[in-house]
Amino acid sequence: MNLQVLDNSSWDINPCKYSFIAEKEWYNISKDDLSGFDFYKRNKGMVPTILDWSIEKEKSCENVTTRNETTYACGNNSNCYRSPNNWGYLCKCLEGYHGNPYLEHGCHDIDECADPNMNDCSSTGICTNTLGSHHCSCPTGTDGDGLKTGRGCIPSQTKLRAIQASIGIAFGILFVLFVNLLYWGIKNRKQNIRREKFFQQNGGLLLRQQLSSYDASVEVAKIFAEEELKRATNNYDESRILGRGGYGTVYKGILPNNKIVAIKRSQIVDESQVEQFINEVVILSQINHKNVVKLLGCCLESEVPLLVYEFITNGTLSHHIHDEGHQSSISWDNRLRIATETASALAYMHSTASPPIFHRDVKPSNILLDDNYIAKVSDFGASRLVPLDQTQLTTLVQGTMGYLDPEYFQTSRLTEKSDVYSFGIVLAELLTGRKALEFNRPEKEKNLALYFITSMAEDNVLDILEERVVYEATMDQLREITKLAKRCLNMTGEERPTMKEVATELDGLHRSNKHPWDEPHEEVECLLVDPSN
Repeated sequence: MNLQVLDNSSWDINPCKYSFIAEKEWYNISKDDLSGFDFYKRNKGMVPTILDWSIEKEKSCENVTTRNETTYACGNNSNCYRSPNNWGYLCKCLEGYHGNPYLEHGCHDIDECADPNMNDCSSTGICTNTLGSHHCSCPTGTDGDGLKTGRGCIPSQTKLRAIQASIGIAFGILFVLFVNLLYWGIKNRKQNIRREKFFQQNGGLLLRQQLSSYDASVEVAKIFAEEELKRATNNYDESRILGRGGYGTVYKGILPNNKIVAIKRSQIVDESQVEQFINEVVILSQINHKNVVKLLGCCLESEVPLLVYEFITNGTLSHHIHDEGHQSSISWDNRLRIATETASALAYMHSTASPPIFHRDVKPSNILLDDNYIAKVSDFGASRLVPLDQTQLTTLVQGTMGYLDPEYFQTSRLTEKSDVYSFGIVLAELLTGRKALEFNRPEKEKNLALYFITSMAEDNVLDILEERVVYEATMDQLREITKLAKRCLNMTGEERPTMKEVATELDGLHRSNKHPWDEPHEEVECLLVDPSN
């Protein structure tokens, strides 16, 4: 409120003062307003005003020390608060009360329970009014807070929490299980799609079709699952490796029935040769020769095919005649028998198997020995099936240097005589204990085939034979077997014997073999004497 006083003391006739109330921001003092009542008339006797008041200008809530003062204006259940114009104080009822705070008993308690909109109790809760407030509770026999913001009154708060916790845990477990099942389901689906893709790519459908055409009594290749072979090799652990070759790595595997097998994991697959590969699997699985490693089956649902063979316990022929500590460990009788069994297996594949099979990689590391030193021809990764109306094939040259038929190498024409040449090298290794290629030897001795033929031509082949062989064999045996080896190593394929002829000659030599102590061996002892003496 702004009281404006207009001074009119300059009037001579009626010196007086008059005043009016006006809003401070609305009115500015002007001399023109002093003449007559122009201002009053101009505003038609009306001016905007604001009424603002407070109690006791000089006092404030801070200065009011007790409610017993006779000048204190606030009644019971009320509070003092500072006036907005800072001229004194005002009064208001306490929270939960309403009425006139300036009367002694003007502020009365509000009954919140009388109006559901004024309390926060749930429909199942009991509202109890208190001075200035209220209280929510639950009926007898129940437990809870009874508030609208909660779940209301429940049988037992402790039990509810336990139930809620159990439900939460159960839902959590179910959610984790659901996520895991979803993850494994998606993963398995992807793996199944991947396996099916590889299975078809590796000729699985063709293999099934061919296997279905055989009588149930005929033993054919089994189709293994990829997971089964993974478990069998402990996920292809390094400690399970039996050997590595140009066509793959061989692992020792243990099947669920505790049967030990050799699992060959190919390095590459030629999609253009899938049909040929499947034919070889089917035919090799039917070969039942005591000197051929049995093919038990294959797995085609991996990126590269896996072949499963019977497990041969005593390593390779190469290990027994070449590795340090094993040289000269095999007797002449065993050497002759191993040569005979190997020739018999190759002769069977050339002449009896239908269609014929050319091994194409005959060498000591592909001849396995069991605990009794029985020979088993293995590793048919480079083998080829020969149509019945053909005696040779024109193929990309494959094989191992030192054992490769020179004629095949020059012409790319693969014949059964190519295996004969390779076998001739193996026979020379059994006789001499030397390797097919040894680059640390003198120039004329580096290539065993050339060195052996040269020694035969110079009639000093006995000088290069292993000492144990010379001591344990008879001269007739040595003479016959060295001649046979020379014929196998002939540079012209047509002049080499067939594997069947080789097997027959070796079988005859083996049958006639007698231990050195059963016959005079002056001739053998003479061979061991230094010529200078």
